Amino acid sequence: MLIERIDHVQLAMPVDAEDRARAFYHGVLGIPEVPKPAHMAKRGGCWFARGNLKVHLGADANFHAAQKAHPAFVVVDLRSLAAKLTALGYKVREDAPIEGYVRMHVDDPFGNRIEFMEACAA
Repeated sequence: MLIERIDHVQLAMPVDAEDRARAFYHGVLGIPEVPKPAHMAKRGGCWFARGNLKVHLGADANFHAAQKAHPAFVVVDLRSLAAKLTALGYKVREDAPIEGYVRMHVDDPFGNRIEFMEACAA
C-alpha cells in the first residue's frame, strides 16, 4: 500500500456561515467555489477548488476553531497577500522561516488557523 497524496483539506465552520466562508476563501484568497454533490449539499458547508488545491468547509453544530491544527498553503507573493489581509482587518502573524520558506499565519473568519508559505532563495 502507498498513500499518494492528500485529496483535500476539510475545515469546520459554524452552521449557516457559508456566506462568510465564500467571502474569505473565494473573495479574499481567490479559490473558486465548486458545487458539492447533491447528497452532501443538504448538510451545509461549501467547497473551494482550483486545480489540485481543494478546501472543504463543513458546517458543524458543535463548531470549535482549529487553533493549532492547520492547513499550510504555498503561495506566490506572500508580502502582497499579507498586505491584502491586513487591509481587510485580518491579523497577520509572521512566523520564523523554515528551510526554504518564509511563512505567516492568519485566522479565517471562524478562527481556524491558516498558514501561508512562500519559497525563498536559500
